[in-house]
Amino acid sequence: MRSLADTVMRMTAFRDAAAAIGTREGSGRLTELAGFGGNPGALRALAYVPEYLPKGAPLVVVLHGCTQSAAEYDLGSGWSALAEAAGFALLFPEQVRANNFNLCFNWFEPGDTRRGRGEAASIRQMTEAMIAAHGLDRRRVFVTGLSAGGAMASVMLATYPEVFAGGAVIAGLPFGVAASVPEAFDAMRGHGGPESAALATAIRKASPHKGPWPSVSVWHGSADHTVSASNGEAVLAQWRGVHGLDPAPSHSETEGGHTRRTWRDAKGRALLEHNLVAGMGHGVPLKPDGAAGGGVSGAYMLDVGLASTRAIAAGWGLIHETEVPLAKQLADEPGTIRLPPPKLTAAKPALPKISAIGTVIEDALRKAGLLK
Repeated sequence: MRSLADTVMRMTAFRDAAAAIGTREGSGRLTELAGFGGNPGALRALAYVPEYLPKGAPLVVVLHGCTQSAAEYDLGSGWSALAEAAGFALLFPEQVRANNFNLCFNWFEPGDTRRGRGEAASIRQMTEAMIAAHGLDRRRVFVTGLSAGGAMASVMLATYPEVFAGGAVIAGLPFGVAASVPEAFDAMRGHGGPESAALATAIRKASPHKGPWPSVSVWHGSADHTVSASNGEAVLAQWRGVHGLDPAPSHSETEGGHTRRTWRDAKGRALLEHNLVAGMGHGVPLKPDGAAGGGVSGAYMLDVGLASTRAIAAGWGLIHETEVPLAKQLADEPGTIRLPPPKLTAAKPALPKISAIGTVIEDALRKAGLLK
């Protein structure tokens, strides 16, 4: 969507730059990562490295959603609190308005979603810089994201499958379902799109990698009216095809309206997981209970009694917990590390005051689904 963003920026260039950026609160834990490469996608890179980081620690790449900053997403999701408690590093790629007016990663722009190009290449470069700088374990690099960030996580898993051991796509979309703004809108609403076999083929063609493939965890709300829950099923089908898994799951459970299905290989390894949260809208499922990784509720950070950050980390082996039913939260397990709840509160970014011409632009963006 770079051309649309450029048009909007030109039409609103006379506005005060500071007002356009706005003030956004966050966790205050993140630091800038500079000089990580050519940065063809012109993204920012922020990181969190615990003071006492074990040698050969894992790395999690965290991708925020539209209208969010990296710091906001960290505060809401609770990733840095969990990283401090469990001892792993975090990388937060961050979108800038010059690339996308609404701060969405350009998950459907061909120039940003191909191996070695644009935003995908920038995220790969900053990932490599983090691994090299902190001696991180290349076998334990993971990626997760919400909405446009979830769709960009799908891009990274497809274009650099040899880099990531696993990924978690939250309210996101499959790789390769759109290559233009209209196609992106259709995909978000669950209209059309390639068949499952074509989606799997798109991943196989996205890189020279021939396997093994990353494990994938999918999270979606059944009442998501921004990105249809059918997209979660499509991500599931895409990776089921790549892994060669049967349509029927190895295990399925439902507790309190939350349904989890798991697909395992012949050796019993969980390769694919689908979590459908009953009645949840568009956002990250949280359980703000004061424990590390419980999160802080706010815009697109939804208190549904389910700590997805902890559950995702446990699935990747980042916290030392056995797999538990959805109804039995990790915070209630013996030995869980608890941290004081953050003192900061989440805040949705304030949109800048705009002129009459800016109002027309904003109304058009809202009708198009680009602005809430």
